[in-house]
Amino acid sequence: RLVSSVQAVLATGSGIIVIRSCSDVITDRHWLAREYVWFLIPYMIYDTYAMYLCEWYRAGDQSSKHSLTIFRNFLSKNRLMITHHVFILLVLVPIAQKLRGELGDFFVGCIFTAELSTPFVSLGRILIQACMGGLQQQHSLLYKVNGILTLTTFFMCRILLFPFMYWSYGRQQGLSLLRVPFHIPFHCNVANAFLIAPQIYWFSLLCKKAARLFDVPPAKKDS
Repeated sequence: RLVSSVQAVLATGSGIIVIRSCSDVITDRHWLAREYVWFLIPYMIYDTYAMYLCEWYRAGDQSSKHSLTIFRNFLSKNRLMITHHVFILLVLVPIAQKLRGELGDFFVGCIFTAELSTPFVSLGRILIQACMGGLQQQHSLLYKVNGILTLTTFFMCRILLFPFMYWSYGRQQGLSLLRVPFHIPFHCNVANAFLIAPQIYWFSLLCKKAARLFDVPPAKKDS
């Protein structure tokens, strides 16, 4: 959780610096847009391995003969997250580092800021794990406040981020938001669709979880 949170803060900070430095969303450059990706690559690999280790420890049997079963369970339970990481490493990294040429640092910076919600997600999981009476913890004020911050930052930086990028491009080119998708390369729309799809799914899960935050605990209902 700590490593993920630190990486999220660094990525968000880098993204904000890049965004603020690029008045022209197409041609302006900032060195962080390219150099930070080299830090992101090992983090993605580490994060995937850390998820596997969590599954390994949860299995409760670290004997080698069960490693294949554990690995299959890991792939099954985390297939969306793994697909997301693989897409970033095999598709977005080559685009960010080579295929886009000298263009689009502004949009790379925008993508970096998507990590803003990660520290709040991590804190929520820590709060659950740190409390023996999980139900009481999930209805505590701190947990509720963190849940609201998680929803807010996730929605702003992982959902609204994409309309913001389209709007920023449209404002510079004199286009309305709805016309932008028809004036940019098709593969840009496809890449954005692949990126936002899992975010919408994860946001729906967060909303369902948040709805339970404000339910009255069963113990109080009986009183």
